[in-house]
Order: sequence, then structure tokens, then C-alpha cells
Amino acid sequence: MSGQGLVHDYLTLGLRLGRHIDGMVDAYYGPTALAGAVVVEPLVPPVQLLAEARALLAALEAGEPLDGGTGPEDSAAPARRHWMSAQAVGLATTCAKLAGESITYADEVEACYGVRPSRVDEESLVEAHRLLDDVLPGSGPLADRLVAWRESHAVPVDLLRRAVDALADSLRDRTRELFGLPDGEHVEFELVSDEPWAGFNYYLGDLQSRVAINTDLPVLSTGLAHLVAHEAYPGHHTEHTRKEVGLVRRRQWWEESIFLVGTPQCLLAEGLADLGLEVAWGRHPEVTVAEHLLPLGIRYDTEVVAAVADAGEALGAVRTNAAFRLHEDGADPGTVIDEVARWGLLPRDRAAKAVEFLTHPTWRAYLTCYVEGFPLCRAFTAGDPTRFDRLLSEQLTPADLVDQIARDARSATAG
Repeated sequence: MSGQGLVHDYLTLGLRLGRHIDGMVDAYYGPTALAGAVVVEPLVPPVQLLAEARALLAALEAGEPLDGGTGPEDSAAPARRHWMSAQAVGLATTCAKLAGESITYADEVEACYGVRPSRVDEESLVEAHRLLDDVLPGSGPLADRLVAWRESHAVPVDLLRRAVDALADSLRDRTRELFGLPDGEHVEFELVSDEPWAGFNYYLGDLQSRVAINTDLPVLSTGLAHLVAHEAYPGHHTEHTRKEVGLVRRRQWWEESIFLVGTPQCLLAEGLADLGLEVAWGRHPEVTVAEHLLPLGIRYDTEVVAAVADAGEALGAVRTNAAFRLHEDGADPGTVIDEVARWGLLPRDRAAKAVEFLTHPTWRAYLTCYVEGFPLCRAFTAGDPTRFDRLLSEQLTPADLVDQIARDARSATAG
């Protein structure tokens, strides 16, 4: 290794890998000299990057210094090693793929994100369809009714910024009340197009985020509050700022100054972000959301939104089945789009957007972060805001959450 500490080697590996894969480095606000040196050096071949990743893992296991010092490490060192090792396994997997090694979709997901995906029985999807059929107004085929109902909630473009700002201001106040926010944090929202995602947080460091909202398809009022909470308060922006202040500035844990796709930190980040609206405004936030949107003249059918959210929660698994169909069955993307439209009850353009995400080389395995991250974080927090605060401020892995959930279950049984 470099002799400058394993954190330095970890940052270097991530930055070098990011030169090969656009979007791999989701955020970086670490040492500028290191980033500058990586930018101007010759491109490191994937085979060498794989060797560096495996050497990093071995050094972590051998107990080599994290920060380059020679003195004794503090009591937090074992937990930091555990976190960095999980991250390094994900990076090694990405390096191996880049170097031409073959890996199955499920193995890739498990190595990168710390959980193993599985197909969902279509019976659970049939049951979700039945529940939706009961709560949706109107008559006729279920898919037609759901599509028409959803699309009728499209937010007029001229009202979109006002709606986003109103929701963000309120969610920011609630997040500050529940968890605290660092002084000087700020989010700038912008509308974009021609992207494979609905929204994206670009964390710029120094407590600043730029949140892009994709308008390729009409933005629906039924999911707008979730989008704002996910990307900003108390989701991605909040996590980034809390960890920048608490872990990087105060504790000098520079490994947190880089956020890398293809690692377990993504699964927990997406899980807590998806849970954010529920944590801020309750399991059924619809009345509060309506208070922000209806005065702007934006349609929001409060009671039906709540019923559809409950009935349709299981349909998130449609994306997992689609990923298996694409990457393990070798199904034609056009066929998978039809299947996503059928089981997800989506118009074909929205189904195509979902499949576009699943066929993107950087994002194909990332889907699991949403499907598995949300229920894992919900089970871990179990309605306790202090548990959510831990997700915002501590280095945790999916395995840590699974272990805590198991301890909770044993404690409940013993009690």
C-alpha cells in the first residue's frame, strides 16, 4: 500500500475508478491535492485497480494503520475497518467487472450492496392488484384506471418550482426540529431533462447540495413530497451535511468525504432517504402534503393517495423481477418493458424509463438500494427517531442493521 494510511488508499482507489466510470464518484469533498493528483496521472488499468482493491482489503484485515499514524488507534477503529471493508468489497467487485471478469446479477448486487436480491412471487403482485382495484375510483381495467388517476395528478410546470419550494421549506423546518441541521447548509433545486432518474442530489461539499428534478415525464403530485424529502430533508442532503460536520470535520474520518456508487453506503443512503417523508410527517403524511399543494391549485386526492400508497407498496418489487429478467434470463428489453407496464400498472413510457435505469451499466444493480434499502431501514428504526438519527450520523453497514434487528427480535421474545 502507499504508506500514507488506508483511508488515503481508499480515496485514491475510488477517484481512480471514477475516471473509468461516469457517475461512480457520486460526491467528493476530500483533499483537493489528492483529487488533483489523480486527475493528471495516467489512467490506471482496471486489472491494476482490482489488485489495489484486493490489497486494500487485505491491509484492512491485517490491521494496517487507517490514517497513516504510528500510534495506537482509538476505540472506533474496528468499526471503521468493518465499514471500509464492506466498501472495499463493493469497489473490488466493480473493478473485477471493469477488468472483464464475469459475475451474475445477484452476486454483483450482494457484493456491492451487502444484500442478496431475490425474485418476488407473482402472487404477491396479483394481491397488490386486487387491493388497488378495491381502492381506486371508477370502473374498467385496473391499469387504465390507475394510469389515468396518476397522470391526472401531473403538476403544471409553471407551479412545480413553487410546490417544491413550499415542501422543502416545511420539511427543512421539521428536520431541524427532529434531528438538527448544520448552520450554513443549503439546497438549490433545478429542473432538468434527459436523465434516467426522477431526481438526483449532487452533494457539492461545504454543506451545499444541488438537487435536480427530471421533467422528461410529468412530475406527479402524488410523489412530489417524497421526492423532496428523499433528495433533501431529511434524506440525502441531510445525511451528507450531518456526516460532513460530525465525521469529517470533527473526527477527521476522511473516508466519508467520498460517496461511491457500487458500495453498501448507497443502500443505506437510499433506504433512509425513502423513509424520510414517513419519519418527518408520519406513516400517512397525505394530509400534511395536501396542506402544501392544494392552496397552489395542484390536484392531490388525499384519501385515495393514502389508500393507493398502502395497496401498491408491494409493486416496488416489479423492478427486481425486471432486473432478473434482463440480466439473468437474457430477456429482450422490449419484452421486459411490457412486463413492467403490466405488473407495475404503468404506462409504457414510464415502464421504459424504469427499464432504461436497469440497463444502464452504472445503475443496473443500484435498483436494489431502493427495493431492499427502504424496508431494512424501516425495520431498523422501528418508528424510533433516535435510530433514524443514527443512520444520518454514523458509519453503519447493512449487516449492522440486520444484526440490530435480530437483537431487537430476541429482546422482544425474551420480554
